[in-house]
Amino acid sequence: LQKLIHLLQATDDPLIQEQALITLSNSAAFSVNQDIIRNLGGLSVIGGMLSDCVPKVKEKALNALNNLSMNIKNQEEIQVYIAQVCRNVESAPLDSDLQLAGLRLLTNMSVTSDYHHKMINSIPCFLHLLSEGTERTQIQVLKVLVNLSADPATTRHLLRAQV
Repeated sequence: LQKLIHLLQATDDPLIQEQALITLSNSAAFSVNQDIIRNLGGLSVIGGMLSDCVPKVKEKALNALNNLSMNIKNQEEIQVYIAQVCRNVESAPLDSDLQLAGLRLLTNMSVTSDYHHKMINSIPCFLHLLSEGTERTQIQVLKVLVNLSADPATTRHLLRAQV
């Protein structure tokens, strides 16, 4: 895992980055690896890939963070990327794999109300995706919206959003 994280830092080759991110994502399916990746500084390295200009690299980084977000300590570090993930969801092509990867991460990050306030500004985007997206997108957006609606403070923003 340490070598994969170092490889991500050392290369600019998008194909190598994609493969390293896929491997880290698969490794993060095991809870013991989630802690190891965090302790090696992997969350910030993977999070840094969200600003990459190659959509496939961003998508793979989102998938890795999604798997890593199943851990409360990891969520504490991943939450700093929520605004960027929301921007990626908003700017990604409609119904793209990149957009869906971002929505999946936001679903996990919105299970508790700890980070709802960081998603409030994206509610109009979520509602737009709900009306314009395909069924896959709609289902993922609904998961985020259901999680947000469980928080009374966020419910006000949901009901006041311009549709």
